[in-house]
Amino acid sequence: MTDYSRYECIKVEKADTVATVTLNRPAALNAVNPQMHHELERIWLDLAEDPEVNAILLTGAGKAFCAGGDVKGMAARAGGDGEPRRFRLNPAGGKRLIQNLLEVEQPIIGAINGDAVGLGATIALFCDVIVASEQARFGDPHVRVGIVAGDGGAVIWPLLIGPARAKEFLMRGHLITGAEAARIGLVNYAVPPEQVLPKAREIAQELADGPPWAIRWSKLSVNKWLKDQVNLILDASLAYEMITFTTEDHKEAARAFVEKRKPHFQGR
Repeated sequence: MTDYSRYECIKVEKADTVATVTLNRPAALNAVNPQMHHELERIWLDLAEDPEVNAILLTGAGKAFCAGGDVKGMAARAGGDGEPRRFRLNPAGGKRLIQNLLEVEQPIIGAINGDAVGLGATIALFCDVIVASEQARFGDPHVRVGIVAGDGGAVIWPLLIGPARAKEFLMRGHLITGAEAARIGLVNYAVPPEQVLPKAREIAQELADGPPWAIRWSKLSVNKWLKDQVNLILDASLAYEMITFTTEDHKEAARAFVEKRKPHFQGR
């Protein structure tokens, strides 16, 4: 029996061969700090090897799915905190998270209960079936804090909605509602907030009760295409992101976020 008790920022509950995986930093809108990122890299390995799991339901605790990177933490790193700086400048973890997620054979159903932003949007959009609240907001506003959308957004957004739309979202950093996301094909379903978990559980249970190998290998066949795109794009986008972490524009954006003011970018 797989032991998930060592996870601090992620909660796993199992019933009827469905694992409900909850991002569990509700006070921070489930923003991804270094500890949660480390756990997100590894949780997929445990789930993939768990013989008691035929389907995975992924959601967030509280009112958000995941607010993305911890911008207050970015501001602290911009001030020179050594340990987070080492974490920040290592792109291997970002690549490992996406690769491990794509290697999971069991279907992953995203129950996007609230805002999914930045890395939170990336994780949500890499799910196999996505059920979103009509009121949830989706977006990848990396540019608003002066960094490249390097953690997978440059891979998954164009695949779902085409290059032109994707570039506009990634370059402008705008957010859209779950209802609009469903309309343009970014997610599978948009439902009222109270129906998100029931609808996602219904789909997860249907898949968990179905023929496991037919379902898993159908998923893996499609994921070959996704993996090709990851191999083509992710190293470059992560490298560009790491470079922009060192710019004055990023430091200014992170400080401005904490100080609740408009950043002044100078192209440095």
